Amino acid sequence: MFAHLPKSSCSLASLVCRVCLAAPLRAAAVLLLVGLTWLLATSLFGGQAGSSVRSFFSGKTRTEPRPRKYKCGLSAPCPAKHLAFRLVSGAANVIGPKICLEDKMLISSVKNNVGRGLNIALVNGVTGELLDIKTFDMWAGDISDLLKFIRPLHEGTLVFVASFDDAATKMNDESRRLFEDLGSTAVKELAFRDSWVFVGAKGIENKSPFEQRMKNSKTNNKYEGWPESLEMDGCIPLRPPLEG
Repeated sequence: MFAHLPKSSCSLASLVCRVCLAAPLRAAAVLLLVGLTWLLATSLFGGQAGSSVRSFFSGKTRTEPRPRKYKCGLSAPCPAKHLAFRLVSGAANVIGPKICLEDKMLISSVKNNVGRGLNIALVNGVTGELLDIKTFDMWAGDISDLLKFIRPLHEGTLVFVASFDDAATKMNDESRRLFEDLGSTAVKELAFRDSWVFVGAKGIENKSPFEQRMKNSKTNNKYEGWPESLEMDGCIPLRPPLEG
């Protein structure tokens, strides 16, 4: 059909033909090159290279697995016959404290059972059963309410404490001594608006390893008028049943 066309037209037709033939050849060459590269990478690096190539062409990227969280958000599981816990003191007078035990939230703002002062949960140290939850206003409340709550504790009772706003203004010598008997070392110096988290037990022989205190300091406070919130977690061993 090009026999009667001018020479320039024939040249143009030949060019079009060459372009039409070159495009598929280039595509085939690219595919061949990719295939050879994939085979070489697979032979050198194993299946990981193959999965990386597949991820590249599929548009999917591999993500690192998230670290597993255990009861109450702990980074590792507790041993057998131990209770997992996490305590978080209140932040200023805005965000309430949290007490989590065995993946159950005992005290939190969401449960609407937090209060200014001391937030306390009592737990059976043999069975892990929750016994009672109460809050005590240490700014305007009656300290006798706290004393009546702590004095009659049974041997082995676990005491979880998280402060909110002010935990010390109403403290007297007897209340501080009672907490010291539960294993506290920080309560004797606990002052106005200090942050405090503590786990103790009735009849503990040594001082509790589960206690933190952040002093209220104008120069170091995270919030205006309050120190930063404290967070503490760990595993508490259940005690064997008392004989007799």
